[in-house]
Amino acid sequence: MIDKIINESTNAVAAAISGVDNVLDALTGAVRGQVVNVLQTAGEVGTTTVEAVASVADGAIRGAGNVGASLTDTVFNTMSGIVAGVSQVGGDVIGAIRGGAEGVIKATADTGGDIGSAAVSTVEGAIKAAGDVGVDSAQAAQAAASGVLDAATEVGGDAASKAREALLSAASLPRDVIESVISGSDEKK
Repeated sequence: MIDKIINESTNAVAAAISGVDNVLDALTGAVRGQVVNVLQTAGEVGTTTVEAVASVADGAIRGAGNVGASLTDTVFNTMSGIVAGVSQVGGDVIGAIRGGAEGVIKATADTGGDIGSAAVSTVEGAIKAAGDVGVDSAQAAQAAASGVLDAATEVGGDAASKAREALLSAASLPRDVIESVISGSDEKK
């Protein structure tokens, strides 16, 4: 089922943004639509919200990459679409942010993208989108950073160190939240 969600999301995003003037709005709308659709059927097929959202995020990164979209813009707008979609169906926004972050990082690694840039854009996108729907931005940052670091650790190699370094060096992110997540991540090892 997860592979099916990834493939459907990849195709939906690629189709939505091909040939349009405003790629980022089309991307956000396509991701939101995929999230709403997947969450409305997730219970029927036994998929958790986090797995379903991670799969949509994975597909979105792949679909946008297939048509040459910017990784950082794609990641930021993917997180916006995830938060908007989950909020629309009354789901767990914080859990979805974490799942979305995991999907973004895994797809970025699988497609050879810049893990550090994707990590920062993921957290930035989560913070902005959470604020847009009235969810606490510090919780959103924590969930996104946790998802990023967990996925980067799972990917292996130097992905986790690249993600940590990028998150700590980004002036746009709440340093206290990032440091807290990183110290928690280091304690899990």
